[in-house]
Amino acid sequence: MTNPTVRMARYSARHPWRALIGWILFVALCLGAGLALGANPATTEDFRIGEAGRAEALAAQGGLQQKPLERIIVQAAPGTGAFDRAEADAAARDVVARMRQLPEVLSVAEPVADARRTALRVDVTMRGAEFEGKQHVDALLAQTAEVQAAHPRLVVEEVGSPSIGKGVDKLRGDDLARTEVIALPVTLITLLIVFGSVVMAVVPLLLALSSIVAAVGLSMVASHVFPDAGVGTNVILLIGLAVGVDYTLFYLKREREERAGAVGGRLDAQAVVELAAATSGRAVVVSGLAVAVSSATLYLADDVIFSSIATGAVLVTLVAVLSSLTVLPALLALLGARAERRRVRKEAKAAARAAAGRPVRRRVSRRSGPARAGGGRITAAILRPVARHPAVTLAVSCLALVALALPVLNITITEMSRETHSRAIPAMRVYDRLLTAYPELRSMHQVVVRADAEQAGEVAGALRELADRAAAEDPAIGGEPVVRTSADRRTTLLEMPVHHSVNSPEARISLERLRGGLVPATVGALPGAEVAVTGEVARYADYPAHQKRKLPLIVGALLLVTFLMTVWAFRSVVLGLVGVVLNLLSAFASLGVLVLVFQNEWAEGLLDFTSTGSIGSRVPLFLFVILFGLSMDYQVFVISRIREARLQGTPTRQAVLDGLSSSAGVVTSAAVVMVTVFASFAALHLIEMKQIGFSLAVAVLLDAFVIRILVLPSLMLLLGEANWWPSRGMRRTGGPERTERQPVSVG
Repeated sequence: MTNPTVRMARYSARHPWRALIGWILFVALCLGAGLALGANPATTEDFRIGEAGRAEALAAQGGLQQKPLERIIVQAAPGTGAFDRAEADAAARDVVARMRQLPEVLSVAEPVADARRTALRVDVTMRGAEFEGKQHVDALLAQTAEVQAAHPRLVVEEVGSPSIGKGVDKLRGDDLARTEVIALPVTLITLLIVFGSVVMAVVPLLLALSSIVAAVGLSMVASHVFPDAGVGTNVILLIGLAVGVDYTLFYLKREREERAGAVGGRLDAQAVVELAAATSGRAVVVSGLAVAVSSATLYLADDVIFSSIATGAVLVTLVAVLSSLTVLPALLALLGARAERRRVRKEAKAAARAAAGRPVRRRVSRRSGPARAGGGRITAAILRPVARHPAVTLAVSCLALVALALPVLNITITEMSRETHSRAIPAMRVYDRLLTAYPELRSMHQVVVRADAEQAGEVAGALRELADRAAAEDPAIGGEPVVRTSADRRTTLLEMPVHHSVNSPEARISLERLRGGLVPATVGALPGAEVAVTGEVARYADYPAHQKRKLPLIVGALLLVTFLMTVWAFRSVVLGLVGVVLNLLSAFASLGVLVLVFQNEWAEGLLDFTSTGSIGSRVPLFLFVILFGLSMDYQVFVISRIREARLQGTPTRQAVLDGLSSSAGVVTSAAVVMVTVFASFAALHLIEMKQIGFSLAVAVLLDAFVIRILVLPSLMLLLGEANWWPSRGMRRTGGPERTERQPVSVG
């Protein structure tokens, strides 16, 4: 009762108003600091990966880096007859004149007709970095709308990376607002069912939301060290609502249990809070540290997106843990004191009734001791076959999980390209019409060469030779190649259109042919020249390849972290190994279900998506890391109850059954909350976020209802006293008969 967790809870319980005011000030300070410093968004340079990133850096040295580009397409309006070229020319000239007057515009190209002479296209290059174009595209869209209004017999539309990026951000924001509408009420209803009290149900939700607010502010500060790739807030909301409610739920359930059964009414509200802090409070700290450390392994990915994810997950988890150690004990002490005053008043009224000779009405609770502790008929029914036939239960459960994991053998991982964005984004529908008229704009190869200025002529000649050979040997390449040279003549860039989407087999084969044969045989043979290939195809090929190279390192770090955290928490090497194996089993099973659902078309109508035949490159890594962390929540809580019973002298077999019985209710409730949060993300339009939400929801279901209730107890029953190896003290504790729990005094 003297560890830091209990000391913090004791102070908060004894000075609840100080703790409450301190928490409010902490949240306000975090948010205020974030708003004062502002967020530091990731720049184009932060996204450079692999050879494509190296090529972009070379191009930037010569001022030839990719600029934000918008394309305005002019076509005949439906139902207006044939394409009027004269009117289209007038609209295109109007577009050119208007765009050239905008300060956001660097240059405007002359109109280009499509091959069938049914459309005109005007390319507008914006100022600034490529990634920043969406911040300034509104002015261009406004001018395009005015041209459209002036030419009602035509369709004048604008599309490009900036306008698509802006549309994606808007759709993501709308989707997140919808998830809040879904997740918050369902979470509140779940908590109402668990506690049967509006006040006790609102407390976890308020603490989770305040933790999210504080973490958002801290993430803005942290973005000056780890730039924000635009996904940090999404992760904070996703993880914060899940772990924030869970940690509070663990604490609240234990406090209620101690108050209702263990203390027998002999301890006041502050003492009850201290008991909860000594048990569930410690489990929350261990779980939170496990989630934070697991999430931090994403920094090893050497990628700005995963760094943003790691930062958001680490911050919101640590803030949620802090709230459960400080403000939650204060709230529980206040609520406990209120309940005690109500009890005293009821007893006084009852005594007055008895003195007056009137009958005293007594409310009889239907909940017995075991029910209060979290056990029940459903739990008993589940644990009965586990207790009687642990080997059979373990075998059947593991075989089922392995069967679910088998589809992983056929997994196809790709970077989710522009073509995979939801057509609910208006710019994507314009993009489809643009590619129908101009198929050569689907993707592009860019070859960048950096050499001495004296070699500029030789480099340009080698690049032209490369373009001629590519056009003759590669059917995927077509259109007019473009060669550009920097002002200092040291950097030269060749652009070649590719008539296939970036993730198509034809585009990938074309890239391999270019990098593996054409470039080395031409410009790559020039002495002293530095050559690299980029473009849309290269970008979308290099990113998944980079993730595949990093995956073994990160998974290895995850396994090590899981093992060490479990050994540290329970002083058992065996339980450390068990945790690693079970987490791997859960992760692969949920990934297998993800492949089964999203790489095929049978669930498209059910989940409202269009299958890309692949899994997003970020999804497996994100799933492994977050699941390993969240799985520790249930593992730590369940094994803590088992270990607690064992330390009190209960034989291991009975300790396993008692620990599962007492923790099953809260684990189930926590799982329902997490599944609700994650499943709400599965309703998003963005396919990668949908895959992440779905996979995490499945993973939590499997982890809570199969791993922790069937596989873990079966395995622990079979291992017996070996569970605690090498802790000799644990194996010597107790005897053949279960000992009664002794009251714990609080000093």
